[in-house]
This record gives sequence, structure tokens and C-alpha cells, in this order.
Amino acid sequence: MNLSTLARTRGEDGKPVRAALIGAGKFGSMFLAQVPHIAGLTVSHIADLDPERARAACRAVGWSDERIAATQFIDDGLELAQAQTDVVIEATGAPEAGLNHARAALDGGKHVVMVNVEADVLAGAVLAKQARAAGLVYSMAYGDQPALVSEMVDWARATGFEVAAAGKGTKYLPIYHSVTPDGVWPHYGLTPEEAAKAGMNPQMFNSFLDGTKSAIEMAAIANACGLDVPEDGLAFPPCGVDDLARILRPSSVGGQLKRDGMVEVVSSLERDGRPVFRDLRWGVYVVLKAQSDYAAACFKQYGLPTDETGQYAAMYKPFHLIGMELSVSVLSAALRGEATGQTREWRGDAVAVAKRDLRAGEMLDGEGGYTVWGKACPAETSARNASLPIGLAHRVRLRRDVAKGEILGMADVDLDESQTGVLLRREMLAAS
Repeated sequence: MNLSTLARTRGEDGKPVRAALIGAGKFGSMFLAQVPHIAGLTVSHIADLDPERARAACRAVGWSDERIAATQFIDDGLELAQAQTDVVIEATGAPEAGLNHARAALDGGKHVVMVNVEADVLAGAVLAKQARAAGLVYSMAYGDQPALVSEMVDWARATGFEVAAAGKGTKYLPIYHSVTPDGVWPHYGLTPEEAAKAGMNPQMFNSFLDGTKSAIEMAAIANACGLDVPEDGLAFPPCGVDDLARILRPSSVGGQLKRDGMVEVVSSLERDGRPVFRDLRWGVYVVLKAQSDYAAACFKQYGLPTDETGQYAAMYKPFHLIGMELSVSVLSAALRGEATGQTREWRGDAVAVAKRDLRAGEMLDGEGGYTVWGKACPAETSARNASLPIGLAHRVRLRRDVAKGEILGMADVDLDESQTGVLLRREMLAAS
């Protein structure tokens, strides 16, 4: 409750928290927009493949010429990971680069805030273990939905409730799994020109639409919170905030989940395309299960939306501000030595599924692209089948024909066994 006070005191003592940012895209830019207004926090280094683009991003979000001049801009994230800073923020979105940057930062004694959920789901369990052994913080990024859900789950358990379900909302229809970057913008109500002006990457935003980002984020939440991923993947049931407690409970009591303790994403669209009443498209939720009749009675007395039994109740946050909230993670790591969510075990995965019939010799193009989408599954299933994680489905060549809708295996592609992502995933498979 006093994070801003701790930061301000550090600033007044002449020892502000020093952060370094790798990747000045949309998420990074939103964070940079807030930095000048946070006492006790400074960004000393920014790494981007195009440093001039990073400078332009700083100007666009309102940085003064003096602040830009005082910041070091470089094009090498590995070099930045060794800079004299307290916290390194990895926000590239590229799994292989993210793993390498995070490992370098931890090796250099820096706390890491991993915006790069793709990298975290691929091998975050290994990085978190490395951080704990070194007495460092490896953290999810506050403002992004996995960290916000992790906070709600932690609150629920700290107050003595069982977590029946947790997750987020999104706009979803089954046909979205086949959408490619060429057709993404109409689904957001944008023209390509409007999206380009806003600096929005079509493949990245398509990963939000085609189900991949949801799969990655639910796997991250499962890994951080000890929750389970549905065996058949996310169902995306249409559901508004008033019905969370009724729909996201076990089927044995009339809900749509297999059991308590699951992750799930709710859709803001009915299957016929009509909008859901009081949808949760931009928000996150947790469904609580009362441990006693007394607690259930309190749910009703204090106005929580419950199911008809009164035993299940929902709490939700209708919006999130992604990068604009990221400083909470940075300050928490530096000032409290505490993560805002962290992978603790390998319970969930996001695996590659063919968007169309694919032919041997084709190159896969990763999440949000033209060839595959990411499906959530239990880590046990992924390990047993040696499924291809979506984080390794980048620029790899197919060894065989794959039918639309088929889950790919690691043996189906030519992997570079020297890559960090492959090495760490092999390590996880060997330990499973």
C-alpha cells in the first residue's frame, strides 16, 4: 500500500530505482509514457533493434529532450542486460530473444520483469528457478492480465477462499482461429492505415484474436497459480460479469468446467456474433468458492454476484492498462524483493495447431501468423506427446504434411538444438 512512498523516498535520497527496457514497442511505450510522472523511478537504458525508433517512441509519449539525451539507447539487448541498473524489463515479444536477455540479466545480478509472456510460457520455470537460487526477482508484468489474475488469486487464497476458476475476457468466435494478419484489422474496427499510425503490429494483434495470446496467458496463470488448464483446450464460453459464478463452476453443479481450480477465458460475443450483456472483454476475474455456509451468506449480504446455490461468487476487474501499470512490477522487485506473479511450476502449455493444411517444407511463422495458432493444454499432455510449443514455432521448417487442426509435435519440424528455447524446453521435458 506504500509502494509510491518507498519509491519517492528513494528518489529523495538520490538513489532512484534504475530500470532498463528491452523493446520499445506498444507495451514499452505505454510504460515510458508514465515514467516521467513516477517519483523515484528512472529509465537509464533502452535497447531496441532500431534505437532511433525507440527515441521517436519516447518523443511520441511526451519525453522531454533533456530526458531523452540523458538516456542511453542501444541496439543490443544482451549488452543492456549488463548495464548498471536495478531491474531489466524484457518486452520484445520474441521468445528466443526474451530467454537470452532474461538469462543474461539474471547472470548479471539484475531483477527481471518478463513482459514477454511467450518466453515465460516456453521456459519460465527454468528462469524462475535460476532467479530464486540467486536471490533475485523474476516477475510477471503488472498491468498484463496474467499478473493481475495472479494478484486476484493470491488475494482469494490469503482471505481463505477456494479458487474455482480464474482468467480473463476476450472477443472470441471459433472462426478466429483461422484469421491471418491480412484480415485482422476489421475485427478491431480499424483500417490498416489507422493501425499503422498507432504503431500496431498486425501479427501481434492477430495473436490476440486467433486464440494464441489467450492460450499463452492462461498457461502462464496456471503455472503461476497452481491451477489447471482444460484437457481439451480453452472453451471460451460466452459470459458476462453477472454470470461468471454460474458458468465458471464444475459441471457437477451446473457449470461448464470439469472441476474447481481451472483457468478459462470468457467471450464477449455469443456464438452467433451478438454482444454478450455486460461483457468482460478487457478485464480479468476470479470465481470464489465459499468454505462455509456463513461465508456464502456473506457473499449475498455484500452484493457479490453468485450462482443460485450462493456457494460460488465472482470478483472481477473490468479493465487493465497493460504497460501503463508496469511500474508496479519494477518498483515491487527493486523495493520489496517481490514478484507480481511468477511461474512456480510447469502446469500449462500453449502448443502449435495448424491453421490450414500445411505441406512438408513450409516454414512456420509463429503466433499470430499465417500457419499456426496456439492452443492451451495441460503441461502433462504436452510433455507426453512432445508437442511443439507455440514459442518454438518460429521460422522452422516442417518435416511432414500436417492437416488443418492438427497439433504439431517437436519431431515434426527442424529445430535448432543450439537455441536457448529448445535447450530449456528439452530440459523441462527431461524433468517431467
